[in-house]
Amino acid sequence: MSKQTYFLVSLPTSISPSNDKDEALTALRSTVTNDLATTVPFAIPSFKIGTLDALVQQADDLAKLEQSCQTIVGKVADALRSILEGDEDKIAEQKNVNDRPVDTYLSSFQWNKVKYRADKPISELIDSLEKEISSVDNDIKSKFNQYNTTKTSLASAQRSQTGNLSQKSLTSVVNPKNLLAPDASEYLQQHLLAVPNAQVRDYLKSYESLVEHWVVPRSSVQLAKDDEFTLFAVTVFKKHSQEFVHKCREKRWTPREWKFREGGREAEQAEADRLEKEERRVWGEALRLGRTGYSDAIMAWVHVLVLRVFVETVLRYGLPLSFVCGLVKTNSKLAQKAKAKLDDNFSHLAGNALGRDKKGRPLKEDSSTMGDMQAAGHGMEDYNAYVFYQFEIV
Repeated sequence: MSKQTYFLVSLPTSISPSNDKDEALTALRSTVTNDLATTVPFAIPSFKIGTLDALVQQADDLAKLEQSCQTIVGKVADALRSILEGDEDKIAEQKNVNDRPVDTYLSSFQWNKVKYRADKPISELIDSLEKEISSVDNDIKSKFNQYNTTKTSLASAQRSQTGNLSQKSLTSVVNPKNLLAPDASEYLQQHLLAVPNAQVRDYLKSYESLVEHWVVPRSSVQLAKDDEFTLFAVTVFKKHSQEFVHKCREKRWTPREWKFREGGREAEQAEADRLEKEERRVWGEALRLGRTGYSDAIMAWVHVLVLRVFVETVLRYGLPLSFVCGLVKTNSKLAQKAKAKLDDNFSHLAGNALGRDKKGRPLKEDSSTMGDMQAAGHGMEDYNAYVFYQFEIV
């Protein structure tokens, strides 16, 4: 399935003979025809412009911040996928921006003037957006860590009630009257072992000699059995208990810890019930936070993209500003063809920045300008003759 792909394209109004914004937008639309994409106007506010050095630094800061935004949007999407167990329909229901589909939000984008006042310096807006996206990241990480911890605790509690004899709680399995009390002997200690059923014969032949002379002969007692394991109690001299346990592990016999508690079975069930309620509560909180976090992260990302377009437009086309910005909506299969159309029609905007072939097409591998492009913060593979940003929303 092809992914929805977006271009943000900023062009000087000089591409139209009349220098008119509407005509420039029409030129953009006619370049990328409807069989390849749909183009809608995209509103870019006027921001306070500082010095050239400041703009160059802001372009670099915004590039790094946009990468962080993409990463965090991906993290939130992964968190939603995890909590909804990969159900794509349910995931899609949560992926809205201000209760609207992402495509609708982008197509009708308006700068949030209340949250990010356009009359503030660009550096302050960058700081605000950086704090916003960092806050989303921290909140999502904290809540989903809490959910995963609760889920793991619940799984452990459920496993202790339903697992095999090597895992489950022994409270309901072992009768304390059949065992040696921990303080009944100064020298002896009883160990419980879950032995795989296929190894029971070997166990009965060898357990007495596992720690020579220090295992009480014929002390092994079978306590329980299931489809996978048999539970035995065996008595060992306390002085050699650790050595005995170590050798049991080497043979893949699982030592089981067990302490008798009055009402232990009821307490375990009550704890499992509590964890089940807690897991449901935290699941709901995580889902709500994931939904709002996704919305907030997308909005922050798009606002960063808007600033990138504006700063790059000033650096590329200079002052006084006269440009038009369009949102080109295509898909991953058609994106390359749509981009090629833009390159063919607007390569002249690069001026002499790129060498050209005999047909006037730009040569991006022109080594004579490689150093200049890299110094301006562009790898040659990323350089375009016009302001261009491509992105996909996960």
